[in-house]
Amino acid sequence: MSTPGGGELSATLRRIERSAGALATSSVARMDETLPWFRALPADQRSWVMLVAQAGARSLVQWLREGGGTADSTQEVSDEVFAAAPQALARSITLQQTVALIKVTIDVVEEQVSHLAAVGEEQQLREAVLRFSREIAFSAARVYARAAESRGAWDARLQALLVDALLRGDSPDVLASRAAALGWADAPPVAVAVGRSPGGEVSAVLHVVYRQARRIGVEVIGGVHGDRLVIVLGGAPDPLTATAKLLSAFGDGPVVVGPAVPSLDEATESARAALSGFRAAPAWPSAPRPVLAADLLPERALAGDAEARRRLRHDVYATLVRAGGELLATLDAFLAAGGTLESAARALFVHPNTVRYRLRRIAEVTGFSPLSPRDAFALQVALTVGRLDPVAPLASQVPTQTMTPATRKSAQTEDDPRRSL
Repeated sequence: MSTPGGGELSATLRRIERSAGALATSSVARMDETLPWFRALPADQRSWVMLVAQAGARSLVQWLREGGGTADSTQEVSDEVFAAAPQALARSITLQQTVALIKVTIDVVEEQVSHLAAVGEEQQLREAVLRFSREIAFSAARVYARAAESRGAWDARLQALLVDALLRGDSPDVLASRAAALGWADAPPVAVAVGRSPGGEVSAVLHVVYRQARRIGVEVIGGVHGDRLVIVLGGAPDPLTATAKLLSAFGDGPVVVGPAVPSLDEATESARAALSGFRAAPAWPSAPRPVLAADLLPERALAGDAEARRRLRHDVYATLVRAGGELLATLDAFLAAGGTLESAARALFVHPNTVRYRLRRIAEVTGFSPLSPRDAFALQVALTVGRLDPVAPLASQVPTQTMTPATRKSAQTEDDPRRSL
């Protein structure tokens, strides 16, 4: 059909070269008529498409000259056809849309075959254009594949940096800028989950996370730091339940979920709690998986987490002191008696029903029930922390060992719901 240098199609090639600009213009006009989404593109992106169309016409000539028009040719179209437009175009126009653009352009060229081909070369040119359209589609696929790989590698790096910034407690501005670059919608609430990484390639680990997150309809950003997998969840009404559906993405061991916060700007708090809980979780071998960082407060406090100590001191110990009614003394006696209600009542010189009432009050004001072994442990740690880290003298506290029989009698009358037993 043709040989390097032109051969039989030399006259046709000259005609195509002269018509390259007109073909590109006609192709873009046809795109504007038949593709509604193309009409909505900004002017700069439409001009990029024009450049690509012109480069495609020149590439057709070059391809034919190098023997690409022969039936047995293996000549590929150079990917430089798409180098006329910036890489941003691949992010603005999908591969499916690019194929539609190619189809329109090829249709326009086929319609012009009778004018472009020299006498007797019409059928040869028509067949060559068909083969060229296949090659140009393959070239487009290669360009998009490379763009996807490059974007995926960059996104993975950016996500790792964002997770690292969360763990370090960087400023909200840093978090916001990196999240915006990733297209994070910041759907509330936001929570951080930490567990062990299953190992292997980071990209493969995160691929599992993103695939499962799409299935349950939550937004995620993930990163692997050392042997830990850190996941930021957004838009999950119950982060604990959402994390339970992502468990297969984690390796063995505990998975800890930090508290839910309104936005990514405040997610550092959730990340710190989750990370602290992950470090302390081995101290509770029977902990559920996943487990809330708030449920690991006693272990976190014993491991040296200042925030956990503050919460136990302020939310539990100080609350008991402010509640009065000898709740603190009753809790001390109940714990000292090994959780035996009658023994605690004898030590306090009160009726067992008084102790029951006070224990219910303790559960109401602190959220921890002394009758639950797990909650009793948390309460005991809270008492220890509160007495080791007092924030101010607590005048309302009366130590049990200094209570006189008269004081005990007064306490019995004050706290007993029946007033007298």
